Amino acid sequence: MIICICNLVSDREITRCARGGMAFEDIQLELGVATQCGQCESSARGIHANCQVEHTVAFIRNGAACQPATHQPKDSQWNSSEPWVAA
Repeated sequence: MIICICNLVSDREITRCARGGMAFEDIQLELGVATQCGQCESSARGIHANCQVEHTVAFIRNGAACQPATHQPKDSQWNSSEPWVAA
């Protein structure tokens, strides 16, 4: 859904940037959201606030985000030959 009609910024774009760890002010600079008439600012800030994560993932401009890898050893002891598996 388009949130900022002045700059045609969607909720997906705001979400992608927020989940990538960008501050709202950085999103404004990157996307131009809430920089013209200001009518979308509260909605855009709300989307940003709802997308905050405890652990930031890498922000990649095309929208893909790196997922942290996790390992799952077969027993409780660490095995250095155990492969890392994507979560």
